[in-house]
Amino acid sequence: YDQCLFSYQGQGGNPKKSLFLVILCSVATSNKSVTKDVTMPAKLPVNFFSTRSPVIDLFRGQLDYADHLRQDSEIVLYFFYAPWCGQSIAAREEIEHVASRLSDQVLFVAVNCWWNQGKCRKQKHFFYFPVIHLYHRSFGPIEYKGPMSAVYIEKFVRRVMTPLLYISSRSKLLDFLSNYEPGVLGYFEFNASPQPPGYLTFFTSALHSLKKDYLGTIRFGVITDKHVAEEISLVHSGSVYLHRHVNTSLIYPNDIMNYTAENICKWALENREMLIRWLRPHGGKSLLLNNELKKGPALLIFIPYNPLAEIHPLLDEITKVALEYHNCNKSQAAEPDLQHLGDTDSPAFDSSVPDAHMKLSETFSITKYPCCNTVVLPQWHSISRTHNVCELCVNQTLGVKPNKVHVPHCNFLEIEAALDSFYLQEHTFFQVISNTIECSNFLSFYSPFSYYTACCRTVNRHFLSFISSEKTIFQTPKVAFSSHGKKGNTQHSIPHIEDRNCFIPDLRITGTNITGLSCRTNKTLNLYLLDSNLFWIYAERLGASRSIHLKEFAAIVDLKEEVHYVLDQNRSLVGSTLENFIKNFSILYSPLKRHLVDDPSVHFHEQRVITEVTTNTFHDTVFLSEKVHLNVLLLYYAQWCGFCASLNHIFIQLARLLPPDNFTVARIDTTRNDLPWEFMTDRLPTILLFPHQRKEQSVKFPEDFSVNLPNLLKFILHHSSLSSSEPCTKECLHKETVLQQGHISHLEREIHKLRSEISALHQAHDQLEAQLSEARREEHRLQQQKHALEKQHKTLQLHSEQLQATYDQKNQELLEMAEKLQELADASENLLKENTLLRILVASREGRLQSKDEIKESLQSEQTLSEDNDISVSTATATLEEKRIDNIDTIETEHSSGNRTE
Repeated sequence: YDQCLFSYQGQGGNPKKSLFLVILCSVATSNKSVTKDVTMPAKLPVNFFSTRSPVIDLFRGQLDYADHLRQDSEIVLYFFYAPWCGQSIAAREEIEHVASRLSDQVLFVAVNCWWNQGKCRKQKHFFYFPVIHLYHRSFGPIEYKGPMSAVYIEKFVRRVMTPLLYISSRSKLLDFLSNYEPGVLGYFEFNASPQPPGYLTFFTSALHSLKKDYLGTIRFGVITDKHVAEEISLVHSGSVYLHRHVNTSLIYPNDIMNYTAENICKWALENREMLIRWLRPHGGKSLLLNNELKKGPALLIFIPYNPLAEIHPLLDEITKVALEYHNCNKSQAAEPDLQHLGDTDSPAFDSSVPDAHMKLSETFSITKYPCCNTVVLPQWHSISRTHNVCELCVNQTLGVKPNKVHVPHCNFLEIEAALDSFYLQEHTFFQVISNTIECSNFLSFYSPFSYYTACCRTVNRHFLSFISSEKTIFQTPKVAFSSHGKKGNTQHSIPHIEDRNCFIPDLRITGTNITGLSCRTNKTLNLYLLDSNLFWIYAERLGASRSIHLKEFAAIVDLKEEVHYVLDQNRSLVGSTLENFIKNFSILYSPLKRHLVDDPSVHFHEQRVITEVTTNTFHDTVFLSEKVHLNVLLLYYAQWCGFCASLNHIFIQLARLLPPDNFTVARIDTTRNDLPWEFMTDRLPTILLFPHQRKEQSVKFPEDFSVNLPNLLKFILHHSSLSSSEPCTKECLHKETVLQQGHISHLEREIHKLRSEISALHQAHDQLEAQLSEARREEHRLQQQKHALEKQHKTLQLHSEQLQATYDQKNQELLEMAEKLQELADASENLLKENTLLRILVASREGRLQSKDEIKESLQSEQTLSEDNDISVSTATATLEEKRIDNIDTIETEHSSGNRTE
């Protein structure tokens, strides 16, 4: 303000500048008075839980008091919340429900971690709310990241309460091993001591597993009976066994890895067998589904699931299908019904199991399937768009040998020999056009007991995906599965290499259709489970009906091919239905029909000039129209696209100008309808023309041209023709041949380009490997530095503790010295007071003695001067005076002695 005033005075007589400076100064001073920090203190927090709730609510964030409460409880659950958080408010009722059931065994503590004055806010830094931590005595925290549902929270709390299952008999052992989740068993002898060596380590490893894997997929059990432990080859106390259904089970390598809780947990997590996995998206932004779907085709199964239920019949049936699907070596360990063999503790069990196993192995030995392979023959003509597809099988002649017939195991040598024989007679299997399957048998060159069977039919390469899902490419005689899994009755049996459930004369096949299918196909499925009670919205987006009451649904999603298939919801979700669904997806020419989202609100009117196309009518309108010589002009639009709506009058005029016998003008709403990936577009509006001669090669309207009636007519007339139904001439065939040759040369150039890119990718891969190895070495060096720093930190911490103890000791000594010095100061002050009093007494004593001498001298002089006075009176007077003086001296002496005593 002073600077403004000085500038104002320096302007002299300029009125405009002076007025401007006056206004500027006033604004500056007013802003100075307004710009004060005004903050409103936060309101004091209130109870988040009811006072009658079994949950202890520390709504002021008293984290230290929560830690104090934890010391007196074995199991503690911390619920960190923010009072304004919607998820925290929704989870409050679930936590109260769990606390009402487990409050006698678990201490439930809720902490407000949002109030800025609380210790929780100052010490904890959470990125989301609510957060649940569990403690098992001193072990923790174990964070729960599952669904905020009471049943799931209670299940996890119970797993923390009892991380180990007690296996006391063979029946319980079989129940434990037959579960679909991976199992880790430890054998400990409790005879020698209450806690045998290694038991606490194994117990802690189970808690570590829950800490690292909140889904709790690994189950831990303890065996105390020596005879039960011998069933799984555990002999020594402290041994740990990892059970796997399909692959070989493992025993913890004590000679390689240290026997620690972290190592046991890490070993179990790295070597576990995940045949089927639960997916539980948390509802926020996540890459969970994307990361899983990128691994390959996925079968997503939605079932209603209650974690607290003792039995899950539907889950057991799905587990059986998963085990059979992954059972590549037909191991007996993959039998999920092992737990239903009866009372294994009875004496009959020992004798019945070997017989059952012998019968099972005998059944497998006589049910080997013949080897089959699919062969695609080259085109019979360069301009042909058809292929002859054949099923080539190796068959064993039965009934010739006198001994028991064993179908030989399928191997590559037999397939190679069959292919050699087939290609030598390749010309006999060419067909120009045939809608039927024609089969031929020819003998093997190597064995008189074997012959080959080849069944062929014609397949159009461009319209394989348009074939109805009710019929497969090969209606094999005894085993012809449609999309609904029904069998067709025909006269012959031609097995498929991915099907393997073919019929062999005079032999009955046992087992499921998909046994080991995951190892015999390039379309291996990853199996996932989702709880339909929580994640039904995902099922609806995949195509599930919203009107069904039973929330059971299955779909196959192939992210690489950008397709997904939906299991018919009119059929119950049982094991056989899933088997047929998986098998139909796995065969070479899958009969499953791709599921596309359709717009149910479209109503068709015969009098409309522009045809409205949906997902269901796309192929019928564009490709399979009754009018063979029909050109289709298709407009891609969306309701939110304003420019698309401005083109409606142009397309109406165009539809009226074009002859209806040769042209169809149509449009499709891309926001309500899904399209095949080859016809998708990322720009709106998009105009495609499907010429009648080559509808598979659509032409796109140029983007740099304005969309008006003249340009559209020029585009249509240039890329289409009003041809008649006359057959193609030699010139036409020549043009078609030249066109095909041009396509072939273009494809060869593309292949050469792809090969160069592959070589470049290989070089980049080698460079990346080198960088990764360097990074690993750097990581190892950093780990060593980290360990060294940790050791230095521990040493410094120990030295700090020693210095702190020395400091406390010296501080105590200084306090004691200060107390002694205070006492000495007090004593010195008392002595000074006594010294002063003594000086006063000595001075008074000297004065009295002096006065006494003066009295004596005066008496003597008086005696000499007045001798005439009465001698008796003088004598009496002197005597009295002496007595008085003696009495005064005596009193002073006693007073002085008393002061010294005090």
